[in-house]
Amino acid sequence: MKKQKRVAIYTRVSTQDQSTKAQEYELQQFAKNRGWNVTRVYADKKSGATNSRPALDELMAGCRKRKVDTVLVWKFDRFARSLRHLVTALEEFKRLGIDFVSATEGVDTTVPSGELVFQIFGAIAQFERALISERVKAGLAEAVRNGKKVGRPAIKTLSAAEIRKIRAARRRGVTLKKLSNQYGASMWAVYQAGRK
Repeated sequence: MKKQKRVAIYTRVSTQDQSTKAQEYELQQFAKNRGWNVTRVYADKKSGATNSRPALDELMAGCRKRKVDTVLVWKFDRFARSLRHLVTALEEFKRLGIDFVSATEGVDTTVPSGELVFQIFGAIAQFERALISERVKAGLAEAVRNGKKVGRPAIKTLSAAEIRKIRAARRRGVTLKKLSNQYGASMWAVYQAGRK
């Protein structure tokens, strides 16, 4: 006899006064029609933009412990806060051997067409990362052409007198960390001053 799939349902609404019951009911029916066993329902009442969602964190922990075969959601935007977040989660599910199903959007990695959609999302996310990187590099190059300094500014520029004192202290074996704290300069600046 074929082992019944263990399904975790994840639902989310944005505010405390909203209810996840409609999503849960529809997803329970979806799972029942597929012959799946719903082992747990995880429900968050938080904005999708929030980094930490307790129920989602619990769901991911359960997945990592292999307590789930399939994650079932109503829509992507109920689960993920961005395409990048979605693709990262889908990649983790794939690595763990867990399927992902979005009931209303026809994405189901238990079937070949769902796997194709996953590959397309991955390609879009990679393209998005490449575009962001390209824009950052172009912005930095433009800033340099306009004579702007790029990178972190020094915490403090050491005076000639401070450099002499640091050199003497380093010869006595005073640590970089202690001198950094004493002069309010980065450890790198103190190291550079002490080696001259």
